[in-house]
Amino acid sequence: MAGELNTADAAAGASDALARFASQLHWEDIPPGVQHEARRALVNFFATALAGCRDPAIEVAARVFRPFGAEGACTVIGRRETTNALHAASLNAMSGNVFDYDDTHLPTIIHPTAPVAPALFALAQMRPVTGRDLLLALVAGVEIECRLGNAISPGHYQRGWHITSTCGVFGAAAACARVLGLDARRTLWALGNASAQSCGLVENLGSMAKSIGVGNAASNGLLSALLAAQGFEGPAMPIEGPRGFLRVTGERPDFASLTEDLGRRWALSSNTYKPYPCGVVLNPVIEACLALHAEAPVAPDAIERVELRGHPLLRERTDRPAPHSGREAQVSAQHAVAACLSSGQAGLDQFSDGAVAATARHGLAGRLSFIDDAALGVESATVTLHLRDGTVRSRHVAAARGSLATPLGDKDLERKLIDLAAWGGSGCAPQPLIDALWSLDCRGDAGTLMRLAA
Repeated sequence: MAGELNTADAAAGASDALARFASQLHWEDIPPGVQHEARRALVNFFATALAGCRDPAIEVAARVFRPFGAEGACTVIGRRETTNALHAASLNAMSGNVFDYDDTHLPTIIHPTAPVAPALFALAQMRPVTGRDLLLALVAGVEIECRLGNAISPGHYQRGWHITSTCGVFGAAAACARVLGLDARRTLWALGNASAQSCGLVENLGSMAKSIGVGNAASNGLLSALLAAQGFEGPAMPIEGPRGFLRVTGERPDFASLTEDLGRRWALSSNTYKPYPCGVVLNPVIEACLALHAEAPVAPDAIERVELRGHPLLRERTDRPAPHSGREAQVSAQHAVAACLSSGQAGLDQFSDGAVAATARHGLAGRLSFIDDAALGVESATVTLHLRDGTVRSRHVAAARGSLATPLGDKDLERKLIDLAAWGGSGCAPQPLIDALWSLDCRGDAGTLMRLAA
């Protein structure tokens, strides 16, 4: 009985507390390091969106959206056309996430910026929003989506929910509510409206359908806030209620994590940026394979078997022996190992459809096995090669590049944006965009920045 009471106490008023936090947060409340991390998140987001802007999934979605009243003044990143705010939010979120190259909140494996930033920039092209207010809203939205993720991890993802989509819609709704200046009551309605649209399945990973969930998280989050601003009411307890988000989609929700140290501990402090375009749990595997190749390249035929020792999530998320596309390869350990050992590289070209066909010929998939080790973090792994001549070669990576222990620096993120803008064929001049992003808090109209990304 005591445990039930403690749970009830922790859950009580959680939705209201998060709504009050988002509506009452001020720029001065946010530590300078977290303010800067918000800018870093945006530099990384625009990098990945410029890479993905002409991916076939984005081309199809843009073509389908076009006849449905898509005229408007909102920029689609890396493209010539403009569209309405909801479609722009969706397309830009899809572009930012399509290559799985976006940021990752390590405790939850949420990609926090892709659902939130596109909704905010679409809103900023509908009405004037200062750069500081947009950054403030981004911090608030990321905080809420990641706290929801903390409360339902790891069972939520293991049950098959795509956590970036399901939690991201709440983050987008809270962020847009903050920009719209909604009070706590209407921000609560926005969260309630978001709860009615929270969806996304892990089964979709590796297919174009994954992008629908991330795109909807952005556009539906924006819609949720716009509806609330006009008096569209939501439930009183969308998050912690008896049939609310956490109890329905989580196994044993940790209600205390929703509000514990709220305003003192920040989700963006646990945000990371990827050096490789794949699921984050593959980063240490890739780094180990690249190191083994650099020491001495080994022909695929010379390998008898490969062992991957890592956190159980490595196997759960990337055991895909026969990916059929570059999209599936982004979450295939078998492909990543074969591609990196054979080429010594791990860029977007190594996770393309053509690369999948090439690595399939190596036949390494049937020679690879996983060893689950819960003592290792998701940023750690050991790759061991057993060669046919009896030689054993191994490389352990304790903290992969891009993790919290070895983060990408500001210059790394700038280089990523420059490289990906060129790779994606966007035609965007990267340096003016980079300069505008670093100085966004001094910009009087954040929406004008989007012209630099067209």
